[in-house]
Amino acid sequence: MKKTILIVVIVGMFAWAVYDFTMDNRKSASENETTEQEEKPSADQAVTKDQETEKPKVGLEKGDIAPDFELKTLDGESVKLSDFRGKRVMLNFWATWCPPCRAEMPDMQKFHENKDVVILAVNLTDTESSRQDVPDFTKDFGLTFRILMDEDLSVSTTYQIQPIPTSFLIDSKGIIHNKAFGALNYELMVQEFEKMK
Repeated sequence: MKKTILIVVIVGMFAWAVYDFTMDNRKSASENETTEQEEKPSADQAVTKDQETEKPKVGLEKGDIAPDFELKTLDGESVKLSDFRGKRVMLNFWATWCPPCRAEMPDMQKFHENKDVVILAVNLTDTESSRQDVPDFTKDFGLTFRILMDEDLSVSTTYQIQPIPTSFLIDSKGIIHNKAFGALNYELMVQEFEKMK
């Protein structure tokens, strides 16, 4: 019975993610057209590098600055997303009970080992049956990247996470380069990573 409910929930979350992704893309496209028309600088307006870096707003769409947050790792170390400015980051939201999350973990570990990328894997700790499931899972999968514990789901809520896994690829300036719903394989991770600055 639990497996049936879990499958129904996962399928429902996936369907919602596809719908939401499609609607976001349409909305983004129309907003981008309007924004481009409104924000074209005139020839006599000089744009400095400082102004260019201040242009993006904090948000969850491609081209936005990823919202900053602070969480503790499994070891109790406090980590902020902004600590990694100057590096490319893969921000992944997951749980131990999620089959697609489990499927992508070996590829994330390989990605972590082979590329100069910071992986921040945010565990939706409040959804786990036991907090001990997380260190057990990390040990079983041989994960060496940072596992962050979202105890009260505050960061997951800020990032409007549904479904899991959801990943954000963030460039060295803190700008969201891409976001992906569902499990990613190693080749896709590398492909998007190499497009980032």
